[in-house]
Amino acid sequence: MVKSLFTLAMVLLLLASCSRDESGGVPKTAKQTDPLTPAQINAYIEDAIKKTGSFEWKTTTDHFVWSAVSHGNNIVSIGFGKTAGDFDRSKSSGNAVMQRDLLQLIADYEGRAVNKILLAGDPFLNNVDVYVTKVSTIEALRKAKNIRYVEPGDYRYFALTNGTEKADATSSSSSSSGSGCGFESLALNSGDFTTITPDAKAPWTFYQHNIPNAWAVSTGAGVTIGIVDTGTSPNQTLLGANFNDGLSSGRTIQKYGAYVDSIWPWSTGTDGPNDQCGHGTSMAGTAAAPRNDNGLPVGVAYNANLVTYRAASNVVLDGYHEQNGVKNALTALGNNNNVKIISMSMGHIYSVGKISDGIKYAFNKGKLIFCAAGTSTDFTTFVGVIFPASMAETVAVTGVKDTASYQACADCHTGNKVDFTIVMERASTGKHSPVVSYYDNQTDYIGGSSVATATTAGIAALVWSKYPTWTRTQILTRMKQSATFYPTKNSQFGHGNINAALAVQ
Repeated sequence: MVKSLFTLAMVLLLLASCSRDESGGVPKTAKQTDPLTPAQINAYIEDAIKKTGSFEWKTTTDHFVWSAVSHGNNIVSIGFGKTAGDFDRSKSSGNAVMQRDLLQLIADYEGRAVNKILLAGDPFLNNVDVYVTKVSTIEALRKAKNIRYVEPGDYRYFALTNGTEKADATSSSSSSSGSGCGFESLALNSGDFTTITPDAKAPWTFYQHNIPNAWAVSTGAGVTIGIVDTGTSPNQTLLGANFNDGLSSGRTIQKYGAYVDSIWPWSTGTDGPNDQCGHGTSMAGTAAAPRNDNGLPVGVAYNANLVTYRAASNVVLDGYHEQNGVKNALTALGNNNNVKIISMSMGHIYSVGKISDGIKYAFNKGKLIFCAAGTSTDFTTFVGVIFPASMAETVAVTGVKDTASYQACADCHTGNKVDFTIVMERASTGKHSPVVSYYDNQTDYIGGSSVATATTAGIAALVWSKYPTWTRTQILTRMKQSATFYPTKNSQFGHGNINAALAVQ
């Protein structure tokens, strides 16, 4: 891609201010006692992603990790365990001893008491967050036994880019800013929906996947979808008191908060389940808004149950409390026996250890996890499928246009890790998928890989409702068999568009 002026400036700054480590290409300053600048750190991260498709902290030097830690409130996230797969405390023998030993190691190197070092320990995962100031501590930790990862716990890649958060690596909509947020509403064009009984609007995108025909067989009853996002609007009663209305009945919606809205890392009180962004409301509505006579867009699985989590302030998981919120939402949904499907339309351009642990924890509990492949502004178009959609435990979904040949939506990511596509953008008008808005009796359009992911989660609920005794693998196999490219996976679009009516047969 053509580099932005800002990216070019960062590269020039890197070349002028640092040399390259011959062994790994990691930048280092003239004085290794000084941390690298955020511009140097970010330039290296971007370069690694462009060259290899991914970036992980474990591939860098102790000094590089410490530099990022020093720019992130000196918080370090540590995953421990006897093996790479030893992340579940309930299945990890000796986890208390391992945690005690690593905390004592830190205390010895930092010269501080353990209670001044430990910020938080996860009750379900072998993960702790600690305060570290010295590069020697990082060196010792990365050499110690029973350590799975040592990562900066509060390094804000986007916020430290040009001094402000300026790019959205995961989602955009017609009413969103760079963070995926927006409270605006738009009247729907008559050609973008079909009125169905009792007086609901079926989005034009649903017909691209035969969803209305699938409703003759299944409407998602008895299946619970978990939404990890920015919460649900308290001003949209169709996702509240009127969740059971019209042809939608006998189901439940539960709302929780896992995000701590504070600049202080030691704060623990969440700000509740209410969406203060708008994105989560759109995702919940896409998946399961009721089918009634209000004249508003219906959800894919309009008789499914919902469990929604306010896990972050927006869709870019940049910072300690957002990453912790998502991790906590994932483990909670993993522990919820009623939840079969998780939909997550948010992420980061590189992997985060504690979120990876949360994904694996939920996956090991049998959850079918759909994640957005990514939707970007110009700043992050060098990224392929974002994290955690890039993980083997997740199903990556992206958006495409309504063209005869496959064409990604204006800002949607593609790549060999994509599993499914959803048509969500008109090539002629640029219009996206209709959805209920943040406020009652209002509508909006929502686009990107975000809505593609929520739509796919809804289709999965239709299939699982038809076949309630099936396993996750059977459900996913049926979805693949209904898709365009089955059995040969396309290098950019995975299995392609799902035919929901075929999937529920």
